[in-house]
Amino acid sequence: MVFHDGRLAFLPTPSSTLAMFLYLPLGVLLGAARLAVALTLPYRYSTPILAATGMSWRLKSPPPFPSSSSTSGGGGGAIRRGQLFVCNHRTLIDPVYVSVALNHPVRAVSYSLSRLSELISPIGRTVRLARDRARDGAAMAELLAKGDLVVVCPEGTTCREPYLLRFSPLFAELADDVVPVGIAVETSMFYATTAGGLKCFDPLYYMVNPRMCYTVQFLEKVETAKVRMGEMASTEVANVVQRKMGDALGYGCTMLTRKDKYLMLAGNDGVVVANGNNHRPEASSCSSTPAVVDDAGEDAAPHKKKKKNKDN
Repeated sequence: MVFHDGRLAFLPTPSSTLAMFLYLPLGVLLGAARLAVALTLPYRYSTPILAATGMSWRLKSPPPFPSSSSTSGGGGGAIRRGQLFVCNHRTLIDPVYVSVALNHPVRAVSYSLSRLSELISPIGRTVRLARDRARDGAAMAELLAKGDLVVVCPEGTTCREPYLLRFSPLFAELADDVVPVGIAVETSMFYATTAGGLKCFDPLYYMVNPRMCYTVQFLEKVETAKVRMGEMASTEVANVVQRKMGDALGYGCTMLTRKDKYLMLAGNDGVVVANGNNHRPEASSCSSTPAVVDDAGEDAAPHKKKKKNKDN
């Protein structure tokens, strides 16, 4: 099973359901405390405090260059300026943990994000995309030219199960190299994603879990200069990155897309529809429509399935 919805990450037997309701008052207080710590303290202080509450993360393999807390990129060992990070998409807070792992601010790009999610994000404002290749490519290229570390999720939507959706290839056209980042998430009570529910609550559901763990795995850089020189198709590079990430995580590579997910789970293609026309709002206070990190490329990267899948 590749796609499923609902918030419960456990089998709701009578005893486990009772335990959930008994835990909820404590979970709400715990989530609020975790959020306060994450928003007010630097990473080096907040990480051990949050880990003590059950909210942990681990770095499986370090980035292919030294990390730095400096945003200027000056001095020996500083992060190279203008780097593009390509990661699979597990929850809305994936870029936060990439930033924590780098110990460096990043810029995340997103098609849509609720004001609540943006308000409680410790990495600041997200750059919104419009699903227009030319405009979105120019927006991300501008961030890279400024020297920002840009995090993009080319799947275009989250996937809970150990599969990778088809990678949209726009990211391969923006830089001379990209750094793939494998993301894995474990939660004990609630899923932090939904297709048909209110997505503005996704980060809050994650915060109230009794225990959870993010695993971040940086892979070796993948050269994309040949795409910019017209010597290689961007879809080929997208397939290579997907395959490398799938091998590192042990996930299956599929040809399924964001539209497949929302058609199966929500009965729509994942785009807000108003008055019969496609409407793409810049932000919403709390929406049940997709709030996904996407590189906005809708032309698919053809890829043979690594595993036989049941898209249920």
